[in-house]
Amino acid sequence: MRAAVYLILANLFWAGNFVVGQAAMKTMEPLQLTFWRWVLAAVPLLVLAHAVEKPDWRAALRRWPVLLLLSGLGMSGYTLLLYSALQHTSALNASLVTAANPALILVMAVVLLRDRPRPLSWVGVALGLLGVLIVLTAGSFERLLTFSINTGELLIVGAITVWGLYTIIARRLDVPAITSTAVQVAMAAVVLLPFAVATGSGLPGSPSEGWSLAFIAVFPSLGSYLLWNLALKRTSAANAGNYLNLIAVFTAVITVVLGQPITVPQILGGALVISGVLLTSAGGKERQRPRSSKSTSSPPSPSPAEFRPR
Repeated sequence: MRAAVYLILANLFWAGNFVVGQAAMKTMEPLQLTFWRWVLAAVPLLVLAHAVEKPDWRAALRRWPVLLLLSGLGMSGYTLLLYSALQHTSALNASLVTAANPALILVMAVVLLRDRPRPLSWVGVALGLLGVLIVLTAGSFERLLTFSINTGELLIVGAITVWGLYTIIARRLDVPAITSTAVQVAMAAVVLLPFAVATGSGLPGSPSEGWSLAFIAVFPSLGSYLLWNLALKRTSAANAGNYLNLIAVFTAVITVVLGQPITVPQILGGALVISGVLLTSAGGKERQRPRSSKSTSSPPSPSPAEFRPR
């Protein structure tokens, strides 16, 4: 239950990132927004990690190779690809491609982690994807025939692939969640610094840009990444990935709050997405391969569940 709450809130904040980020890209550059969101998020996260988890920083930093890899994937790579894509494609096309993320993560978990999700999980992924398609196409699947793969959509495909790898690797990391997130964010800020300086990526120059950056730094940056990493300590990568479908539902809710009416296809699609998440949660516990009773010269590899905090 706690993992579900973390994942729901994380995706609510990420939905806000789509809406606010789309508006920010009209006057800002992807590198500028990516760099400053992590600069602003780094210090609060480091302070929070030290106060709450009181980690052994030396032990955590000994994991710097994998933390640097995760930072490059989830903080720098995914964010730059997402914001770059929003400069070349519509929010509808970008969201539609992003909806394939849960299925991609589930397949990656099967291939890389040898997860064995129950058939109900596959049904949940399919149901959730169908719901997202209904939401994004307003119930008219003929609209899919008019889409063409352009630069923006290819960038989104790259983004969800990068995020899938991030999720799989982060699932096995044995560093406290807040500490892990804080170090990754700080690494991203440091790595992106020379590129930001070289391109003149200064602070926002208008109040609207400033408010956009503030929102993105606090909620999608601090909130979502922290909650996502906390959830990965308590549930499987495939189950966490299916919750990404909720981004479309929350985006629809945000548009209603902003004054746009909600349609019947959005309501129906939202119900299907939520049903898919519930089905995947119910069938998400992977079946473990039986271990051989024969003795071996080395201990068997631990299952993903064994990396959870005890």
